Amino acid sequence: MANPANRGSRGSPFAAVRIKEFKNLVLGRFVFIVALRMMTTLVGWWIYQLTNAAFAIGLVGLSEVIPAVSFALYAGHVIDISEKRWMLLRGVLLYFAAAGALLFLSTGLTKEHLSSHSIAICIYAVIFCTGIIRSFTGPVFNVMLAQIVPKSVLQNATTWNQGAWLSASVTGHALGGLLIAYFGITGALVAIVTAILAAFLILLSGLKPKPPLNERGEKRTLDSVKEGLRFVFRTKELLGAISLDLFAVLFGGAVAMVPVYARTILHVGAIGYGWLNAASDIGSICIVIWLTIFPLQRKQGKRLLLVVAGFGVCIIIFGLSKIYLVSFFALMFSGMLDGVSVVVRGTITQLKTPDNMRGRVLSVNSMFINSSNELGQFESGLAAHLLGNVPSVVFGGCMTLLVVIITWFKAPSLRKLEY
Repeated sequence: MANPANRGSRGSPFAAVRIKEFKNLVLGRFVFIVALRMMTTLVGWWIYQLTNAAFAIGLVGLSEVIPAVSFALYAGHVIDISEKRWMLLRGVLLYFAAAGALLFLSTGLTKEHLSSHSIAICIYAVIFCTGIIRSFTGPVFNVMLAQIVPKSVLQNATTWNQGAWLSASVTGHALGGLLIAYFGITGALVAIVTAILAAFLILLSGLKPKPPLNERGEKRTLDSVKEGLRFVFRTKELLGAISLDLFAVLFGGAVAMVPVYARTILHVGAIGYGWLNAASDIGSICIVIWLTIFPLQRKQGKRLLLVVAGFGVCIIIFGLSKIYLVSFFALMFSGMLDGVSVVVRGTITQLKTPDNMRGRVLSVNSMFINSSNELGQFESGLAAHLLGNVPSVVFGGCMTLLVVIITWFKAPSLRKLEY
């Protein structure tokens, strides 16, 4: 029988979701990311509640990014020589254990025996562990995607995958705020633990084993890691897209300051905080739905640079705003522009990476892209400590514009890219 994905035309917006295993992967990832985004929302609010310091929020990002970056290259080698399904399931179980540790820290028993400062340090320790877990688990989803769908619908599958991730991020941020408001920190963590367990069961039942494409003894670890790095640095379009996103997110990480803006500038509670935290993801999912139906056909590289510039402008508007709705829509439009960037970058990565190097290349991508969020969170916290809350966000938006200008002139191959 023909592959279900091939029964429709290549341009069909539903080509990828006709594949049952892909649907199971996306559903499991959706539930899992909902749980992780609830955890992110909760930890930001919780740390600020314990310390009343913007810099403490930045330290959350630093706690996760150090191990995530440190283990990323080795993780890529391990992914390429390992059975992907079991690696993914093991990572989800370890996240379950981390959420359980946070749940214990939130209980009355812990509060009776530990000070707020000690609880904050323990939270940082747990987040450090999740950084290690993420370096192995994060790239596996995208590696498995390429093993499940045929190359003819890979662009469509990438768009659906990003859409599911962004939908989950919106849901998780919003639910996090609602759960904190109505059930407190402990109640929200119970929901997070339950969601991670549900994701594990969905992935366990819906995925087939994915054996390695590289033999374990084919190369030494160091040689294998070097090969992945060389590929990324030789593929100029891929390197340009990764570098652009790295610096844009590093300096434009205004979302890290949302807890501060919600409490001290916009004066909204946990529910308002949750929606403000989800605003950029709401914009992203709207644009990803649009791109699923009407994909970009030409001049993708030039449009990538323009949308990142627009993202910087939105961050400046958010930084200057003292009106809740203006702040919300500034973040929402920044998310719409970032959504275009995410789809273009994700498609470039998938289309230009050989199957036997996906673990290493996607781990390098993860090291630069995903970790830039945590580095941006730390940069925002540090800048807020040194410059003040509003100047730090405006500075970040201005730096994003500067990065785009430099990339426009220094990376002509990216500007002229089409696929």
